[in-house]
Formats: sequence, C-alpha cells, structure tokens
Amino acid sequence: MKFSLFVHMERLNADQQQKDLYNEFIALCEIADKGGMHAIWTGEHHGMDFTIAPNPFVTIADLANRTKHARLGTGTVIAPFWHPIKLAGEAAMTDLITDGRLDLGIARGAYSFEYERLFPGLDAWGAGQRLRELIPAVKGVWQGDYSHDGEFWKFPSTTSAPKPQQQPIPIWVAARDPNSHEFAVANGCNVQVTPLWNGDKEIDSLMDRFKAACEKAPKIPRPKIMLLLHTYVGTDAADVAQAEKELSIYYNYFFAWFKNERPIRQGLIARLSEEEMAENTIVSPQVMRDNLALGTADQVITRLKHYEALGYDEYSFWIDTGMPFERKKASLERFIRDVMPAFQE
Repeated sequence: MKFSLFVHMERLNADQQQKDLYNEFIALCEIADKGGMHAIWTGEHHGMDFTIAPNPFVTIADLANRTKHARLGTGTVIAPFWHPIKLAGEAAMTDLITDGRLDLGIARGAYSFEYERLFPGLDAWGAGQRLRELIPAVKGVWQGDYSHDGEFWKFPSTTSAPKPQQQPIPIWVAARDPNSHEFAVANGCNVQVTPLWNGDKEIDSLMDRFKAACEKAPKIPRPKIMLLLHTYVGTDAADVAQAEKELSIYYNYFFAWFKNERPIRQGLIARLSEEEMAENTIVSPQVMRDNLALGTADQVITRLKHYEALGYDEYSFWIDTGMPFERKKASLERFIRDVMPAFQE
C-alpha cells in the first residue's frame, strides 16, 4: 500500500492570514515529498475559507517546482464546473509543467453552497450525470479530432492543445454508491473513496462495492483504489485526545457548511458555540476516536494494516483538521518516520 498526503488551505477564523496558510501548505507538501510519500492531492472549492482551493492546477504548477518525486493530483476537480475542452487542455498543460506527474481526480461535488453560486439549480444527481459525460469527452479531446454531441455539451472536432505528456493521464473518480464504482471501473478510471467519520464498516463496504464493480467488468484491467481518511499520529494518549477534540470541531464545521443554513460573512461561516457542537453527537470526540486513524504510531499501523489487507492500493493521509500547523507538521513527520516503514516491502 502506497501513501499520499491530502491537503488544502483551511481557515476557521479571521485571525489566520491566508498567505501564512499558503506557506504552511507548501511546507507540508515539501515534507511529504522529501519523506517519500507517493503523491500529494489537493482539490477545488470556491468561496469557502473552510477549504481554500479555487484552482488545483495553479497550486500543482507551483508544487511542481517545489517537489521532486511525489505525484501531484487533483483531489478533486468538480465536474459540472468544467467544460471538457477546458479541463482537457488545463490538465494537459499541468501534466507538461509537472513533467508527467499529474493525476486527475474528478468528483461531482458535495456542497450546495457552491452549486448555488457556480451552477444555480444544480443538484447532486445532475452533477453526477455531468461527471459521466465529462470523463469520456476529456479522453476524446486528449486523443484528438474529437467531436461531441451529448446531453450537456456539444462541440465540433477538437484536439487538446497541448496534449498531455502522459499517455494517458491517470483519472480517478470519487465514488461512493455502487453505480459510481461501476462507472469508474467500466471507463478505466481509478477510484477514490472517502468514508469521512463513518469508520471501518463503511471502509469495508466501499471495498466490497469496488470489488463487485471489478467483477462486473472482468475484461478491464483492475484499476487502483485509494482510501482517504483523517489521520493523526500522536506521542501519547493525551496528545491523541487533543486531536480527537480538534477533529470533532473540524467536522462540526464541515456539517455546518454542508447543511448550508448558517450565515457566512467574508468567506467565514458564523462561529459555532460549544453547546451546538456538543449536541452534534454524530461527530463527537468519541466517534473520532473510534472511526478515524488516530493514535500512537503502533495504533495507526494496526488500523492501516487492516486497510492494506482489504486491498486498498493507496492510503491518503487527510491532514486538514483545524489544528495548529505545528501539530499537523509533527503528526506528518511521525507518520513518515514511524508508520510508513512498517509497510515497506
């Protein structure tokens, strides 16, 4: 099982300077690259200081000059916000800039907040249908002299300018339901899964869906599957307990953004009270303890060994947690030093 870093800029209050956050983002990526992580993933979000990531291709182009070995992936671009010709060209240009290190992750999106602003009237179903039309069209534009007459896009014969260095760029689909797994496998795409706080039962089930999709397409080579999960490697029980509290706060804000009901000012959602967070028991510190990869190095190794045995090809360390940079940095360094060697062949 290979290891990667999943990272954005995240801002929970107005005291955090965005330039400082970007510098911290770069520092974490450099640690991952120097530490031998297989890949670095960063995504696309708009108008949300909770996850600052307006164009992953711009960020990845910068990372290409600051890293040497790690693959650089979009985790993920939001399908309905892209025209196939535009996505094909920008991804291909980024592939050239990274010297063939790009992985292209694509999702339907998750936040109604973003749909309302960039694509009014869109819902998750419509976004998923656009994803299914987008991916074959992007592949066609990369091949060249490709015309498209679909439900959502129509254009005459077009060739990507430039063409990607890799032939082809690996595509990853963010999948949860069985139909998404089947679409990804049938179209020769790798799969990204994100169980959030739902724990090992969900992680086991996601692998079952992937395996079932592979069985339905026996003539297609088995693609890869990546598990994305919040992770913290602590020094002792007290350190880990602090991480559980920090991640509980993070997921309370995730919930608030997802529900899209709370006032937002200057890109920041109205602060949650201690009472409000305590009432949201679905993401309590105890749930974080039970369902995420939190613990000392030995405890994290034990949990990840289970995921490796299930058949996951890549484990992505989701580092966005709301905790201070120094705590993230120390956890990542412990993961590289104390956890990753246990998985060396």
